[in-house]
Amino acid sequence: MTRSSSTGAKPTGVPASTRARIVDEALRLFAERGYAATSVAEIEAASGLSPGAGGLYRHFRSKYEVLSAAINEHAARTRSQVAESLAELSGMEASVDLEVRLSRLCRAGLAKVREESELTRVFFRDLSQFPELVTVVREGLLQPMFDAITTWFGAQPEYRGAEVDWAGIGAVLGGAVVHYRLFQETVGRSPGNAEKDQFVTAWVRLAVGLLPSPAPVT
Repeated sequence: MTRSSSTGAKPTGVPASTRARIVDEALRLFAERGYAATSVAEIEAASGLSPGAGGLYRHFRSKYEVLSAAINEHAARTRSQVAESLAELSGMEASVDLEVRLSRLCRAGLAKVREESELTRVFFRDLSQFPELVTVVREGLLQPMFDAITTWFGAQPEYRGAEVDWAGIGAVLGGAVVHYRLFQETVGRSPGNAEKDQFVTAWVRLAVGLLPSPAPVT
């Protein structure tokens, strides 16, 4: 899988802008080495600029501004992606088995968290010193995923009108998805060494068990 630009996918053959390259390469370096250990000159070199010549400062005022741009652009992209995925998943025919729909919802969440692997490493290593950026991650990346789960359940014909604590359900199910990928990123193994397919199967069973018996779809 090729790396996507932080500013969104570009048409084939169209090079990323210098600004986008700086953001992408800076986030990669921050993830690999840490924010403090990455110099502006290293970001410039990785972005195809002359290291130490000040090319980064034509686009950003500081290294922190590059980090902030990366976090904010990922958050904006996440909100758009979650909305698109939610529309696609919610548009599935009700005739498709509920467990199949649940499986696709889980896999979409896992894919999104995996896509943010570099940002995840930066989050745990460096963002405690930048509480304003922690807020962006929480409100712009994590909360939209939790909200999407509850919105999706509420839109399913089996659960329309059901009196369910959707926020609690979303916390349990969304938290499991996020934890599975974060565990992989931080420990290097899946929780309990469970393969993805095993996790998805168990997640679907958990979801079905947490929810009331589905109403017949007419």
